[in-house]
Amino acid sequence: MIVSASRRTDIPAFFSDWFFNRIDDGFLFARNPMNPHQISRISLSPAVVDCIVFWSKNPKRMIERLHLLDRYNYYFQFTITAYGQLLEPNVPTRDEAIDIFNRLSRKIGKNRVVWRYDPIILADNIDIKYHVASFEYIAKQLFGKTRRCVISFLDLYKKTIRNISSVSVTDITVEMMIDLARALSILASRYGIELVSCAEEIDLVSYGIKHGKCIDDKLIEEVFGFALQIEKDKTQRAECGCVASVDIGSYNTCPHGCLYCYANFSPDKVRLNYALHNPHSPLLFGEIKPGDKITDRKVISCKAIQQKLL
Repeated sequence: MIVSASRRTDIPAFFSDWFFNRIDDGFLFARNPMNPHQISRISLSPAVVDCIVFWSKNPKRMIERLHLLDRYNYYFQFTITAYGQLLEPNVPTRDEAIDIFNRLSRKIGKNRVVWRYDPIILADNIDIKYHVASFEYIAKQLFGKTRRCVISFLDLYKKTIRNISSVSVTDITVEMMIDLARALSILASRYGIELVSCAEEIDLVSYGIKHGKCIDDKLIEEVFGFALQIEKDKTQRAECGCVASVDIGSYNTCPHGCLYCYANFSPDKVRLNYALHNPHSPLLFGEIKPGDKITDRKVISCKAIQQKLL
């Protein structure tokens, strides 16, 4: 099993105490986002957790406690853009994030910290030149501290359109994508960084950008030295290359407040849920309620040498 922590919220930034408590206890509860009364009990035994993939914009609070994960394989997807408080009101500044990224890389190695420059947004004051300058600045500061960068272009889901309505967002044409991809690819190569795309229909291979996997079996095999037998994640979009994982986060819980976020429906909903967070609860937020049904989720190691039910 690969644990995704998490596409739905920033666990390293806001819920690291809860996460380490769950590691200590060896399990957690996760509500089904489509049916909140269905709760899965998920084992966190190192025998079945092949890798943990962290997604974060600020994993600072985890860095000095990573020794608590010595029995686990893990890597980070670390997002650094340069939108500032206009679009990312509660995210560290660009330079603060770069400093945290470099500290993390020195701690665990450049192969285990993937830089995400996404989503790419075009707006009145954010054009292609802005992105080229911003990308180069960050790439230069991360030189030697990462080997890969993931890019994607903003998808305007209904809730995203609502949340970002205060910003005059420009529709990104195919020509714009190509122009920007070509420029970023040249910069990435200059600073020794492989550039890949995330869940994009457009084929950018001719510009040196392959379709990537955020939950990446090949990266895990290469970095940690074992083979996996695992399928593509069928719950994700067709364009997504990720392999199967178990996400342990919850929607509407991330206080970063990014206007483009697809995982938060409204700031009020986030504040309500965040107030219900208990770091000692097996649930990320809230408590067990009447009518909730808890079921043990059957999870197995996906290592080629070990196919055994826990």
